[in-house]
Amino acid sequence: MKFLVQRVESASVEIEGKLFAAIEKGFFVLVGVCAEDTREDADRLVKKLTGMRIFADENGKTNLGLSDVGGKVLLVSQFTLYADCKRGNRPSFIKAGDPAHAEELYEYVIKSCRDILGAENVGTGTFGADMKCTIINDGPFTIDLDSDELK
Repeated sequence: MKFLVQRVESASVEIEGKLFAAIEKGFFVLVGVCAEDTREDADRLVKKLTGMRIFADENGKTNLGLSDVGGKVLLVSQFTLYADCKRGNRPSFIKAGDPAHAEELYEYVIKSCRDILGAENVGTGTFGADMKCTIINDGPFTIDLDSDELK
């Protein structure tokens, strides 16, 4: 499982031309699931995400977490995080998880984040939807979390 975490000043998701979810300060997170991923993988990444301290303190050091700054999270499913570009110019997505498996784990990640941060602090996109995402990246500050690297 992969999370691409972007520290943002704001982020939003539109579906079919309508605002679906929006946050101010916090994390915009693209969530990718592969076939081998489990709830245990999700648990490790959610723990890392919700505990991450990447907001500046009064000395400009990245010592503050979401709860310290009143931050929120916007989670968006993104199978293209498993793109394989080794051959040719057209990516292969064979490593991405089966849609039913991926959706189940995406929903599990949402529930887990809401359990930890509170439902009001976690926005989402819609699995499989054509979404238009807008972010104002703060920094820019982007971190790639991979469950295979956190074992």
